[in-house]
Amino acid sequence: MSVALIILGAGKGTRMNSELPKVVHPIAGAPMLVHAMRAGATLDPAHTVIVAGHGAEDVTKVALAYDDEAKVVLQNEQLGTGHAVLQAADALAGFDGKVIVLYGDTPFVKPETLSAMLEASADVVVLGFEPKDPGRYGRLVTDGTSLERIVEFKDALPQEKNIKLCNSGVICCAAPLLFNLLNEITNDNAAGEYYLTDVIGLARRAGHTATVVTCSEAETLGVNSRAELAAADALFQAEARLSLMEDGVTLVAPETVYLSLDTLIGRDTIIEPNVVFGPDVTVESGATIRAFSHLEGCHVSRGSVVGPYARLRPGAELAENVKIGNFVEIKKATLSEGTKVNHLSYIGDATIGARTNIGAGTITCNYDGVLKHHTEIGNDVFIGSNTMLVAPVTIGSRAMTGSGSVITSDVEPEALALSRAPQVEKPGMAQKLFDMLQAKKARMNRGS
Repeated sequence: MSVALIILGAGKGTRMNSELPKVVHPIAGAPMLVHAMRAGATLDPAHTVIVAGHGAEDVTKVALAYDDEAKVVLQNEQLGTGHAVLQAADALAGFDGKVIVLYGDTPFVKPETLSAMLEASADVVVLGFEPKDPGRYGRLVTDGTSLERIVEFKDALPQEKNIKLCNSGVICCAAPLLFNLLNEITNDNAAGEYYLTDVIGLARRAGHTATVVTCSEAETLGVNSRAELAAADALFQAEARLSLMEDGVTLVAPETVYLSLDTLIGRDTIIEPNVVFGPDVTVESGATIRAFSHLEGCHVSRGSVVGPYARLRPGAELAENVKIGNFVEIKKATLSEGTKVNHLSYIGDATIGARTNIGAGTITCNYDGVLKHHTEIGNDVFIGSNTMLVAPVTIGSRAMTGSGSVITSDVEPEALALSRAPQVEKPGMAQKLFDMLQAKKARMNRGS
């Protein structure tokens, strides 16, 4: 079955009080629009059309970053949801499969729900839900399994407002029928807008069938304010944490762990409290991420230990059984099996061989103020504490650097590299200096 997606993302989101369009605000490290696109992508759509308006440049950038084949069309005037969907007609000209209309600010509709809508046996399928408080949602007027019409709350009669089944706005329909119906709708309503929901009544009057597929209220959660954005993020985090634990991941204090939309963690991994996973993180089975660590754009292999208080930045690649200790930062660096960077070090733009030990306070000096440079360290190397490795530089396998060294040239395999100023000792000078400073302090105190 050929499927196309139309995702509405033209709204300004006035209540967000932001210069950014609403649908690019992030939930779990990814724009809301990406959540909707990701759910729809599971259907393997032939076309994905994003309807943008306010902040179209930002919306386009987000959409194409996720799917470079997506099409972005503009709704220059905000004349309602029906008018918005109609803007996709040219982009889907000649397409005769089914269309699902989604919303960029309703990020949690599940793939299985969308599949159920595609499989429903009706010409038009609407996604409905029964909220705890129906409030001002549009009501779904049904007769058995048949959907007769959708009534917006502001246009509903008193008896219609008592209906519990509400409209999510998500709709599924064959493309030719959908656009034919949209061309017939009018704006003869309280808001003066062209409602997408009017296609149901038009379809029924023309003899077409319509029905409802239901989902949980959580799936239909819409985001219109910063408070709702925070509530949506909290909902995502709770479900994602539970899913990880069900898959065999230990979260010592689940409520303190922050996950991103694309976080992948293997079973038998232990995540200690207050760990943050930014976008694009994969942690293999049997690893340990200790407390207060921050990971983003990195890969951690089986048996590795990270933290506490460690930071893995984009491009960090840890092989099996690597140990990254407290107050260590790794950026754009590959660490081979069994390597250790245990204390207070920065490793950036580097490749490190197997079983190498990086001493405390080591820094790869990778930036000259204009360009970044690479450090290459071989297998079984011992880097002494407080070594400065001034890139570009290569340290051969089984080599060693003395503590406190500044290494500016390549070191051959098995060599010991030392670079220190000679130690100078002046007998009695320390006491003389202390006496002088204490006398100065006494004069200052008398003057005050």
